[in-house]
Amino acid sequence: MSSRTLSRAAAAKARGRPRLEVCVNGSAFIPSWIVDHASYRRWARSDEFPEQGRFAYLNGTIWIDLTMEQVFTHNAVKTEIASVLRALVRERQLGYCFGDGNLLSHAGAGLSTQPDGCFLAYDTVAAGKARWIAGATEGVVEIDGSPDMVLEVVSTSSVHKDTVELRKLYWQAGIAEYWLVDARGETPAFSLLRHREKGYVETRRRADGWLKSEVFATTFRLSRRIDPLGNPDFTLATKP
Repeated sequence: MSSRTLSRAAAAKARGRPRLEVCVNGSAFIPSWIVDHASYRRWARSDEFPEQGRFAYLNGTIWIDLTMEQVFTHNAVKTEIASVLRALVRERQLGYCFGDGNLLSHAGAGLSTQPDGCFLAYDTVAAGKARWIAGATEGVVEIDGSPDMVLEVVSTSSVHKDTVELRKLYWQAGIAEYWLVDARGETPAFSLLRHREKGYVETRRRADGWLKSEVFATTFRLSRRIDPLGNPDFTLATKP
């Protein structure tokens, strides 16, 4: 199943109209009490939130994607990037580096989503630009505010969401760098987008394919080879 969207919250809030619970493919239920960003966030932090599928609230629209994740062109790519960044962040004691599955919200941008990865510098958290939201019973379940970097790996069902909707909303949320990767072809497309006054601007790629990150003060290159069994294998290389 490809990505689907629900009608905008403004329509659901029309007075006098009954609100209906939505069931998608018999496995994902959208409660009738979700009418705006705040109520979506309550749902996303609750035990009612589906364990399967990917959901997001993007400026008044709920996005739903129940497609199976591709092992090599999606999961393997984000795992490689997360592992390299985590090692770099830990070695330099820069802050917090997370893989996918974390709920990220920004009220000003009308955004709640689960990026494929994100990074928050210690200074960012200390300054209150991003904060931890505790769960009802234990631990931290949500990041509220502006991380320094987010990652999205494009899949067939998420092209428009990743390249158009999230590009706009991550910029509105003040996120300094947006890493966008499409590994579906023979050569992975890796874009490092920098936050500027009027939108994101792509970092100029060097002739040998390296991209310089301002956030990490490091240069990166993503490459693809074929492993001994004929499957794609991705490497994120780094240099100062």
